[in-house]
Order: sequence, then structure tokens, then C-alpha cells
Amino acid sequence: MAPTYEIEQLLLSQPSVRTVAGVDEVGRGAWAGPVTVCAVVTDLSEPPAGLTDSKQVSVAKRGPLAAELAVWAAGVGFGEATHEEIDTLGMTEALRRAARRALESLPVRPDAVILDGKHDYIGAPWPVRLEVKGDGASISVAAASVLAKVRRDAYMGTIGCDEYGFAENAGYPSPVHQEALARLGPTPHHRLSWSYLDELPRWRHLKHHRDPLAGEGQASLFA
Repeated sequence: MAPTYEIEQLLLSQPSVRTVAGVDEVGRGAWAGPVTVCAVVTDLSEPPAGLTDSKQVSVAKRGPLAAELAVWAAGVGFGEATHEEIDTLGMTEALRRAARRALESLPVRPDAVILDGKHDYIGAPWPVRLEVKGDGASISVAAASVLAKVRRDAYMGTIGCDEYGFAENAGYPSPVHQEALARLGPTPHHRLSWSYLDELPRWRHLKHHRDPLAGEGQASLFA
């Protein structure tokens, strides 16, 4: 089913809510590069054709759709947290910072936020409505998911390191990426606090051991 404005309209029915932003992230599971968060505010108009969760949109269609969304949306904000911030602070705090940067860059401050997922990593003072698979249910969140994906993928395609295939895998684990890591070690763009280094004896000494008081721990994502 295509996303709708049902959640937005439910929130807007509250007297205190005049503007709603949909928020989604990309890059959480990557081994290299930043995490990117997008916030989108709409005027409840009909969205561009084909809008849905970015994972359901083909690579060929994502770029043109993102270009349409950028013009159609009433407001778009982006926020990033670097791989250094992820290593130092942990993913939860990195996501919080990226999300707040995205929300604060919107042309209008939203009164409520629809956040994809089941964990509120944004926190006060933003009133957050969590929505599992929100990128498939909410038009605002779906738009944020496409815009965030296209923006981060484009950035990862500009940083070089061709042996690692970042232009194709955007820093996520892939056979090309894993082979290059084992052979060449991590690049300056890799997250060095992550558990994939535990599986690479030659490069294990480079692992960054983060102060647990700086943020929350990062679970193993090696597969």
C-alpha cells in the first residue's frame, strides 16, 4: 500500500499541532561514512508519483524522485553525524545530533515529529510519534527516507576509495567492501569502534575503544 497522510492528519487534529515533520535516517548499519537524517514538512498536497519507502524505489528512480520531492515539499532539512562522532559518542547520540540538526534546519519549527522506527533517539523538546515502518505508512516519512538515501549515497560516491566500492555499497558491508577491508584495512572514512574489526586480525589493533560514558554502546553488526 502507498503511504498516506493518515498519521499527519491525526496529529494535526490536536489543537497544539499546526506543523508535522516526518523524519527518517540512513547509514545506521554502514561500516563507513556518516549517518544522515532528513526531516520533511509538507502542505498535505498530493506527493510525486511513486513515493514509498526508499528501499522499495529502484536506484534508477530514486534520483529523479528526490529531485521532485525537494521542489514539492514545504520544507526539507538535513543533518549528519560523522563517523568520528559515531565512534566517540555511539550511534544513539550520533542519531540524536543528526536528527536535531535536520529539524533545526527546517524553515519552520514542527510542533510534532513522526519518526520511523520503535526507538525515540530525538528526545525533548520534540514531541515524537514513533511509527514502525513509518516510511511505508506516512507520506512525510517516506519523502524523508528517499531524500536521505539519495543524499548519503551521492556523498559516499564522491569520497573515492574505489577498491571498497563505496559508490555502489555506500559503506555498507558487501563482498567487495569486506575483501578490500581484509586486504587493505580501514580507510579514513571507516567507523573504527565497530565490531567488524574484531573479525580482521591484521587490523584489529586499530579498533577504537570508546569511553562508555560518552554515549551508548554499539551492538555487533558483523555478518
